[in-house]
Amino acid sequence: MIPLAGYADRLSVRPGETINFHASNSTGGQVSARIVRVRSADANPKSPGLRTEDVPGAAFAATKVQEHSIDRGSFAAVDLCAQMSSIDSFTVQATIWPTRLGYGPQPIVSWLEPDKGTGVSFEIGKDHRLTMVAGISGGTAWVEKGPLLAERTWYDVSASYDAASRGVTITAKPHAPTPAASIEMTLPRAIATPAHMKLCIAASPAATFNGKIERVSLHGGGGQAIAVWDFSKDIGSSRIVDTGPHGCHGVLINQPTRAVTGSNWSGREMCWRHAPGEYGAIHFHDDDIDDCKWPVAFSWQVPDGLASGCYALLLEAGEVKENIPFFVPPPKGTKTADVAVLFSTYTYTVYGNHARPEWQRDEAWRKAWIDQSKAWNAYPHNPGQHAEYGLSTYNFHTDGSGIAHASWRRPMLNLRLGYITYPYEDIRASGLRHYPTDMHLVSWLDRQGISHDIITDEELDREGLDLLKRYRVVVTGSHPEYHTPQMLDALESFRDQGGRLMYLGGNGFYWKIALNPERAGAVEIRRAEGGIRAWASETGEYYNQFDGEYGGLWRRNGRPPQKLAGVGFTAQGNFVGSYYRVKPDARSSRAAWILEGVEGETVGGSGLSGHGAAGFELDRADKRLGTPAHAVILAASEGHKPDAPWVLVPEEQLTHIVTWAGEPAEKLIRADIVFFEAANGGAVFSTSMVQSASTAVKAPIAAATGASTVPTTPTVSGNSATTLPCCLT
Repeated sequence: MIPLAGYADRLSVRPGETINFHASNSTGGQVSARIVRVRSADANPKSPGLRTEDVPGAAFAATKVQEHSIDRGSFAAVDLCAQMSSIDSFTVQATIWPTRLGYGPQPIVSWLEPDKGTGVSFEIGKDHRLTMVAGISGGTAWVEKGPLLAERTWYDVSASYDAASRGVTITAKPHAPTPAASIEMTLPRAIATPAHMKLCIAASPAATFNGKIERVSLHGGGGQAIAVWDFSKDIGSSRIVDTGPHGCHGVLINQPTRAVTGSNWSGREMCWRHAPGEYGAIHFHDDDIDDCKWPVAFSWQVPDGLASGCYALLLEAGEVKENIPFFVPPPKGTKTADVAVLFSTYTYTVYGNHARPEWQRDEAWRKAWIDQSKAWNAYPHNPGQHAEYGLSTYNFHTDGSGIAHASWRRPMLNLRLGYITYPYEDIRASGLRHYPTDMHLVSWLDRQGISHDIITDEELDREGLDLLKRYRVVVTGSHPEYHTPQMLDALESFRDQGGRLMYLGGNGFYWKIALNPERAGAVEIRRAEGGIRAWASETGEYYNQFDGEYGGLWRRNGRPPQKLAGVGFTAQGNFVGSYYRVKPDARSSRAAWILEGVEGETVGGSGLSGHGAAGFELDRADKRLGTPAHAVILAASEGHKPDAPWVLVPEEQLTHIVTWAGEPAEKLIRADIVFFEAANGGAVFSTSMVQSASTAVKAPIAAATGASTVPTTPTVSGNSATTLPCCLT
């Protein structure tokens, strides 16, 4: 583990509110801490650099911070009723679909206390055989050589114990044309029952299960039901329901995946809400994590009057350092500037601890990353080195299934000042994504003297239009990819009620997410049909468990990004950027004011991100997908070399020769700079690239932000609207 690591209980906090910081320290020394305002987060010496300012009165005295472990792995915990503690004979049953055999024990149901020599763990052993581990007088006994199981096969399994004969029977019946198998044996001594049964499903003191479990029940020796858990109930919650006579309900730990197909799924219903009985399984993983649950190391009440901005807690223990960024919006119901910069904190969370495939498969890439981080004194830890903190939803669980849940209640190593995403020289310049890249925009606004407030996805989802309506302009960062329905509703309403939206990114408004209604900071993504995606949801598992809605692309939900911002994701390549070419009629259009001061016919051919504005992920206009008919395309990128390589997003490629748009694929690999007016004086300006907006296309942004003289009431050719353009003046 990292010697000094931490996280905050929230990513944004308003004046008057308190933010808690949790930390683990294995250095043996005391930890000092101070709050700083962050002005720039790029470690590249040729960039504005890592720049912070101390916040007066926000330094903490050095204190002892202990080292803390991380309990990964999801399971269900049940505190059985007191009258159940006298169980002697029993039968435990479950239906299972194991996914990672041979890596250690896979507990199905357990109430084992190995240190006391009491209880039982019904599990699959490392040898793939169904096994019962029992605490008996004088020690623990393993019931060996049970039925042999296979991965990704449904089984009805059971284990019975008769106290009078000390006989054990273990049975596995596959849901396949294979005979059932069972074994019987007699224990040398009786099983010792714990004084108070604390039962776990999918976990034991030694391990956690990988795979799906459903239909778990516990019966007494006479066949009477003690507990019958039905996972098809309360699917959107962290509660498991006991339909038996005693109501021994349980709670899920570390957020396993629900709303998954069960052993009886027929394929006739794709939505779990319509056939919950066919979605009565839970997929558990040994690397699930939704909260490190470390104790609070430092707390800070944000003082009244603190300026809205980007902040961080800096930690030090001797030579070891850590930083934990967070954001301070203005007090609720107020603004301190006409411009709001919207930070994509849900996107940061979804990408949190992304272990890139290059790290895993390319030794030279790993060495280059480490060497460059050292040379620049950048953040030194890569998620590829530290799976113990949980990986991102762009990675896989250890059993090969895609990670559908993410949480900010853990250290997120790529949400750090100075974090580098790409190290190679041929990737060019800073090689940043997400938070450090978005800080380029803040640095640029500071240099231009443009006053602005900071807001985040959290406030946008919770407060909607009420948050935005006070602002004249809302500006996005470089990659606002993940949104809830409430967030899109708010942005559309802001635009159509006279607000000006500047979309300074690419691959934006692409995926639909759901938020955990029980716990702030937990996000769900289902990677349903279509989309550039690191993994694909299993068939029948496209609906979110948190809100029951269809997940996946916003385009598949009837809200393509073009409807909001005029452009949408079209192609992806590597991290080398290119330039835009100004359209021949752009300088005579009603949006020509945006290009004032822009010399030449190309723009954005340099910068700190890929040495070009348009790269990695590109958005384009498409009227069939919602780009307004009156939108002006000011410029389009070009020079995207086929050997990059570049690919269309899957939803655009119908066959190897036919695209959804009906144009050749090479014509769809471009980024369009678009401007259009909306109702009531609203307007949108979109740059359509995921590289560094503020640096790579400085000239067009300078024009759009009022760095030149801008007409206030342009004539709209071919459109009856006469509106104020999308500018910051």
